[in-house]
Amino acid sequence: MPTSRESGRERALHYLRETVLVDPRVQGTFLNENELAGRIGVSRTPVREALLLLVADGLVEMLPGRGAYVPPLTGRQISELMELRGVLEQHAARAAMDACGVPFEAMNAALDRQRELAGAGGDPAEFIELDMVFHQALVDATGNALLSRTYAGLRVRQRRVGVTALFRTEDRRQAVCAEHGRIVEALAGDDPDVAAKAIDEHLQLTLRVLLRA
Repeated sequence: MPTSRESGRERALHYLRETVLVDPRVQGTFLNENELAGRIGVSRTPVREALLLLVADGLVEMLPGRGAYVPPLTGRQISELMELRGVLEQHAARAAMDACGVPFEAMNAALDRQRELAGAGGDPAEFIELDMVFHQALVDATGNALLSRTYAGLRVRQRRVGVTALFRTEDRRQAVCAEHGRIVEALAGDDPDVAAKAIDEHLQLTLRVLLRA
């Protein structure tokens, strides 16, 4: 049974990952531990412990005398993230098609909701959450637990770049929905090469938006 200290650390870690670090406005700024503790409803100690875990993940830097700093993702880091996603997702597409296990229901459900949000100008965080659900469903369909955990480990970085991309261009939501639609169509066509191309085009278009000055 977790102790209250462990529970506080987990609450702080969840809040930092799901709320703070995905906010584009936080990138390049310092975090106030006392303020975070008040917002989360815990003492400063579990906040500090959570921040140290994020330091180990490379998401936060602790600078002597200045505190916790959220470094912006560099162009190289973003390019490497998209490259890794491409490798994992294209492999997942081939494996899922080979096993006749493409999760069309889950992917279409996420896409349908994204289309609703795109048309209504809904919450960008929810839109990006659905984006991750869409892609994670395909990766999970491989049945490879290590592959799924590796992909899920990219979650915070994906949310950070995903929300940023939505703010870079007004029509990015509609474009994402169209790109996701082409991925589903390619998977339904049962051609691994076409599916790999659709995934690559989606990631390259996203990368182009993110690297735009």
